[in-house]
Amino acid sequence: MSIEQQDRGAADPHPDRDFSGRVAVVTGGAGDIGRAAAAAFAAAGASVVLVDVAAQRLSDACAEVAEATGGELVAVEADARDATDVRRYVDATMQQFGRIDVLFNNAGIEGRPAPLAECPEDLFDEVMSVNVRGIFLGLRYVLPVMLTARRGSIVNTASIASFVAHAGRGPYSASKHAILGLTKAAAVEVGGSGVRVNAICPGPVDTRMSRTITANLDPADPAGAFGRVAARTPEGRFATPDEIASVVRFLASDAASYVNGAAWLVDGGFLAGP
Repeated sequence: MSIEQQDRGAADPHPDRDFSGRVAVVTGGAGDIGRAAAAAFAAAGASVVLVDVAAQRLSDACAEVAEATGGELVAVEADARDATDVRRYVDATMQQFGRIDVLFNNAGIEGRPAPLAECPEDLFDEVMSVNVRGIFLGLRYVLPVMLTARRGSIVNTASIASFVAHAGRGPYSASKHAILGLTKAAAVEVGGSGVRVNAICPGPVDTRMSRTITANLDPADPAGAFGRVAARTPEGRFATPDEIASVVRFLASDAASYVNGAAWLVDGGFLAGP
């Protein structure tokens, strides 16, 4: 179901997936998966705080999701890798709503392709800063809020690149492997507290980032590269952002109350085959 197809104000029919009265924070909220997750949470009754460093795209995302769902959305422009900014979005959420029930720790970048033997140090530092430090800071400053309340769910965005590597994508793969380490460590630390931490590991998803990555596989024929990657999945296609968002919402919900420290593959069977 696309954002445009969400029923205005409609709640999830499953009571344990109802987010009425809850507050969800979504970082990377201006991106395709961030927008879809915001719509999924808002449609289930949550108030949503969208966080992104891209101010105009963030504003557009908020307006689009609010229009489609009738939900309450707040935009906070912030850089997920900056501790001051992270504290600011946490403080803004607490001041407005007094609680954080869900953090979709989703901000990330792919970085430009380069073999490790030629990879510029600043490229490595940039990818690790956004993808790993950003996830860490979200955990660092949201977990105390949740632990005090003795409730909450954090979903970190990892990737199938948390399990396999591709040539020219060393920093990205390293960052996504690291996210699973942070997820597992946090899950062990908060177990039994009423707080859970999991990771979602998408495969090919039809987003701007995925199209950029696949285009780099064959710059002379980006459409062909996209089609060849799609054909490699048992499903024969890329996922939609909404399909990823539905799993994020499940992991954040009471329906997943015994799921903690998991790396949840949503890849259409991509890693199941050769």
